[in-house]
Amino acid sequence: MHCHVYASRRKTETYLWLRDPEQLEHLPEALQTLLGELRFVLEVELDAARKLPHQDTEQVLCNLREQGWHLQLPPGENA
Repeated sequence: MHCHVYASRRKTETYLWLRDPEQLEHLPEALQTLLGELRFVLEVELDAARKLPHQDTEQVLCNLREQGWHLQLPPGENA
């Protein structure tokens, strides 16, 4: 799955993974408020075989398929 990763300028070590960058306009208001301004970090092709630091790849893929986005919080912080 092709995805786009953005970093929150407000909340350090917090990233938003998107299946489609146009979804930025349709994120829940509470999430937009939490993250504040976002900066683009990278585009990546993600599949189950790819290992991610600090994230369960299967969970990221599941969230991207079901809601179009995945929120990556700093290590040790729960959603």
